Amino acid sequence: MIDDGAAPVSAPSPDPLGPAPVRAAVVGCGDVATIHFESIAAIEDAELVAVCDTDASALEQAARITGAPAYTDLGTMLREVRPDVVHITTPHNAHADPTIQALEAGVHVIQEKPLAHTLAEGERIVAAAEEAGQRGVKIGICFQNRYNVSAERAREMLDAGAIGEVTGAWASVEWARTEGYYRAKPWRGTWEGSGGGLLINQAIHTLDLIQWLLGDVVKIDGHAATRRYGHVIEVEDTAEALFTHASGVETTFFATLTSPATHPVELEIVGTGGRISIRGGLKLTRVDGTKEKWKERKATSAGRAYWGVSHELFIRDFYRRLGDPELFWISPAEAMKSLHMLKAIYHQSFGADHI
Repeated sequence: MIDDGAAPVSAPSPDPLGPAPVRAAVVGCGDVATIHFESIAAIEDAELVAVCDTDASALEQAARITGAPAYTDLGTMLREVRPDVVHITTPHNAHADPTIQALEAGVHVIQEKPLAHTLAEGERIVAAAEEAGQRGVKIGICFQNRYNVSAERAREMLDAGAIGEVTGAWASVEWARTEGYYRAKPWRGTWEGSGGGLLINQAIHTLDLIQWLLGDVVKIDGHAATRRYGHVIEVEDTAEALFTHASGVETTFFATLTSPATHPVELEIVGTGGRISIRGGLKLTRVDGTKEKWKERKATSAGRAYWGVSHELFIRDFYRRLGDPELFWISPAEAMKSLHMLKAIYHQSFGADHI
């Protein structure tokens, strides 16, 4: 089994994935499904063979855009199409059931983040993934930002001791969302539909990078609140926390959706020999004042900028590993780590009803 904390792979090359095309289906035809459609289309030796949704309007649009056969029932689609991989891009509260159904049918799964909208549902997926893995069935949770140049280089530098002993870190997610964002998809603003707000929907990628780059979080002191949109949503739009890692290092974290503009996510890791700064790209600043910079890959998709640039890299890497005996490195068990982080903040802020 690949260690959950394994270093990232470098950007996969466009080598053939196997003797036959990977046959992919997408379940859930909302906004984020579009970048999965585009990624599948861009990958050599992969084809979209079906789309599935219970929303007739979304399904019709997806079928029209992709030309793929449309299904309203997952079981029927699995039996008739027999895809190699199913992409689960449904709302948060509809992650567990289709993911588990596909795994039990022997179909590999790529599932969008978060792992689930509750810890209990997340544990269901972890258990199903462990059982499926014994049969060679893989699942990967889409934390595609681990494939960003900045994240890969940061991990390599930390592993190599490029900034000496790490002494601390801070991270900031300052984005803008309007009332219209929540009114367009009301589930985003509810505990039942989303499982939370800012933390579980937007900042979860940064939480994932924090624990992946700096190690497991063993203590959390955090707070979440609804500062602006309480008349529209029941979940948080602002949060802050102090995370203590197993090493004893602390990360200071702040996130909000009330910013007047959306800024690049910032993550800075400080060490005795320098600091690593992620803001779009990556900058290494040594204690002697010398610096090195790396630019992020340019987005080739028409998708939204905040989705990042690495969905295709994640999907391509997952497809390439389908024949490997090991489990995929971004597993449900790994995805539970960021879910536990944010749910701890919810517990401290809103009580046990929202974990």
